[in-house]
Amino acid sequence: MTDTAIAAAALGKRFGRRGGWALRECTFRLPAGRVCAVVGPNGAGKSTLLALAAGLLAPSEGTVTVLGTTPGEARARVGFVGQDKPLYPQLTVAETLRMGADLNPGHWDAATGERIVAAGELNPKSRIRTLSGGQRTRVALALALAKRPELLLLDEPMADLDPLARHELMGVLMARAAEHGTTIVMSSHVVAELEDSCDHLLLIGGGRVRLSGEIDDLLAAHARVSAPAETDLAPHTVVESRTTGRQLTALIRPAGPLPGDWRTGGRLSLEELVLAHLRSPEAPTLPPADTDKPEENAA
Repeated sequence: MTDTAIAAAALGKRFGRRGGWALRECTFRLPAGRVCAVVGPNGAGKSTLLALAAGLLAPSEGTVTVLGTTPGEARARVGFVGQDKPLYPQLTVAETLRMGADLNPGHWDAATGERIVAAGELNPKSRIRTLSGGQRTRVALALALAKRPELLLLDEPMADLDPLARHELMGVLMARAAEHGTTIVMSSHVVAELEDSCDHLLLIGGGRVRLSGEIDDLLAAHARVSAPAETDLAPHTVVESRTTGRQLTALIRPAGPLPGDWRTGGRLSLEELVLAHLRSPEAPTLPPADTDKPEENAA
């Protein structure tokens, strides 16, 4: 066992010799046993990062380790659900689950897969090609969870689901994390749907890591302040600021006690923090609290 689920050092991915960089200089460590939100706008590199961790893509530069080894070596211990939910359209739901059992001998929890499918009132005899997008998502999640993975990678998993199904399946995921210590990594560009479920954040913007760490720690490291327009915010790190008339408002990372005449807002929401950093790509990134190097491949 390892206490690190995913670790990256200067990780980058470029598509084609002349193509652009989907990811560049990404360094972070995700502890095991966490529920992590990978957040960023469309095209930020979230899907590429998860595909690298799943071993579906090879890095162009840098390294990524998964569960203490290479993504390829860890594949049997990892579950992955991509945005396109690749399933065999000609198979029935029941046949798809049986295929999962055949491909994962000794690691298959048939009851979990059947329970997730049954909760969606799916006919086991229905062919995958006849299912809606949300129903295919349910089958894909049933396959991934029945595999009993140590690490579960989910790329925009709730996009096709109605609010009731989203709530139900998020509850299933949280129960799995609590009961089995499964590390769950979910990407999304909708921060609000992850705020109540995740305890770790990986914020990606422009192909680079903007923030990485425990959500409570990241929120505590920032403050929203108001002060007279002519106020010098140094030595505090400014994420974003604006002046309206005689009033200056800013999101900062305090470098020490704040002056008594500054007014501070209430506790930030995760969405406010994320949006401020994405609106200000030139703002200094917050170094991760844990700067351990990725574990070496035991092989």
